[in-house]
This record gives sequence, structure tokens and C-alpha cells, in this order.
Amino acid sequence: MQELDALDFKKPIFSKEVLEWIAKENLWNLWVPKSYGGLEMSLSEGLKKLRSLAKVDGSLGWTVTLCSGANFFVGNLPKEIAEDIFIDLEKPVCFGGSGGVFGTAEKDGNGYVISGIWKYATGAPYLTHFTLNAKIQENGEDVIQKDGTPMIRSFLLHKNQVEIIEDWQTMGLKATATHSFRVEEQWVHKKYSFVYNEVHQPHPIFKVNFSLFADLTLWVNYLGMAEHFLEEAKIIGSSTKDINQLKTYIEKGDSLLVDFAAEIEKSIEQGYTFSEKYINTVHHEASKSVQLLSRGILGTYPSLGILASTENHVLNQVFRDYFTATQHHIFRKGTTESRIFKDLE
Repeated sequence: MQELDALDFKKPIFSKEVLEWIAKENLWNLWVPKSYGGLEMSLSEGLKKLRSLAKVDGSLGWTVTLCSGANFFVGNLPKEIAEDIFIDLEKPVCFGGSGGVFGTAEKDGNGYVISGIWKYATGAPYLTHFTLNAKIQENGEDVIQKDGTPMIRSFLLHKNQVEIIEDWQTMGLKATATHSFRVEEQWVHKKYSFVYNEVHQPHPIFKVNFSLFADLTLWVNYLGMAEHFLEEAKIIGSSTKDINQLKTYIEKGDSLLVDFAAEIEKSIEQGYTFSEKYINTVHHEASKSVQLLSRGILGTYPSLGILASTENHVLNQVFRDYFTATQHHIFRKGTTESRIFKDLE
């Protein structure tokens, strides 16, 4: 970690040195098969790595999490497309994009004409390819499925087909550069479309339900940032009671997460699938853990003095990064503080 500790993470965008270090460590490709130049980590291994990065710097952990999580879609791409993109390239591949459905894909021959504006593409300036979701249309009308809902597919576009809209102006996670992006009538071959539940790679990691994968990979970021906050708070000198309470929340979250990861890996090994009840249980526990971490940090913060409110102090940066991260929709939507805390009592 000595080389990592020497890097500067105070800038609003990752420096050339940081990006070179990420590429050297092959961090964009945590989950990518070794045959495609990736690290092919197991779920437990990858979560441990992401947590350690988030502890060093929130923007680093968050960006690697979201971008390596987008590279995870290598498992959903047709094999010939995955090979074309990942094999024998001089520069590292970095996917990223938006999970929202903010545009349309009009059928046109063997492909689609895509248009729209998508929000919150983590690492936008660092990406080689953008992922997005779009409603499928024919002759300007939505294609409706048998259940009455619009047909939606995911697409992969080269960065040259995308215009970045520099609108990321948050108090924290600044270097994630989570900008919006615009696509204007770009034709994309149908082979560059995919769906989350269709997998074309045999590796166990691609059998992890994507909702579980998203919950766990984000959860470790909160735990890593919370531990960084805890260590800095100890240096400044917070009350023992508050420190111990936050420490307890972190330890409980770590224990739950490790158990879930092991349980998921064992289920995949034994050929089990994941029920909606189990997926909801993991999400509830992850959300509850994040709310407890938030409570612990907020309980500690008032006793830390003016240093904790000084913009260039590391503790203040960790605080801003953490609470910017709490606004991610999968841990904010439907899990208000009052409801979670009520569940805890």
C-alpha cells in the first residue's frame, strides 16, 4: 500500500498518476475473466479489495466500484463482442454509465438509433465505453411487452458516440466525476445490446444476482469510508462512547457482509438460485447497516471540533464523501432514516 499512500487524492479529478496506478493494478477489471485480461476475483476477494480502496479514499473506492461493476457486464455481452473489446488492446477498458431509463432506441435495420440524456455516469472522463438503458421503439412508438410494460434493453457505446455534460457539483466524491451524458441519434448494432439476466460466461461471479452484486459492492464502500472516519476521529480525539458505538456498527456491518458473500458463493457452488425474499433480506440488512453507520458518524462528529469542519482536513473530506455516497438511489429510495431506525428499535 506504500505506493498507493503516496498518491494525491485531493484534486477534483483523478490525476494521470492515479489513473496509471489504477491501470497498473488492473482495478477496472476486478471481475473480468483472466482470458480477457482481468483479475477474475471471487465475490469475497473483490469486496475485500473495494473496501480497502474506499478506506484510502472515497472517490477512489467509489469509482473503481462503479466502473469495475460496469466491466462486470462483460459476462452479459456476446462472447465475440467481449473478445473484440477486451483482448489485445493497448489501453485499459473502462465501462461506466447510468442505470436509469432516460432515452430511446429506435429500431433501424440490424441496430438501433439511440438518443437521450442519462444522469450520473461515475468516472465519465475516465471511461472508454458507456452503458445505458433505453426504451425500444418502432416508428416512434414504444414496443410493449406481453405484460404491458415498455421493452427496455441495455446498450454499450464507445466514448466517441457520447457527449459528457459536466454537471457533477456535489460536496463530496468530487473525483468520481459522475457527470451526465448525451447521445444524439447514434446508430448502434444490435450485438452491442444486452440484458442483465442473460449471461454468456461460465464463471461463478456472473451467476450472482445483479441486485445482490450492486448492494454488496456499494455496501463495502460505506464500511471503508466509515472506518477511515473512525481512525481520523481517534486521532483528533472524540468521546470514547461515540467512538465505540461507531466501531460496533462497522464491525457488525463487516460481519454481516462477509457472511452474505460466503453464503452467496456457497449457493452458486451448489447450484441454487436466489429468491426474491433472500434478495430483499440482503438489501434490508445492507440499508440498515448504512443507516447505522450514518448514525454513528453523525453522533461522533459534533465532538471533533473545528478541524472536522475545515475543508482541507482529511476528516472533513471523508465526511463529505460518505454523505454524498448515501444519496445513491439504491440505499436512499424507500429506506428513509425514520423507517430504518424504527426497525432497529
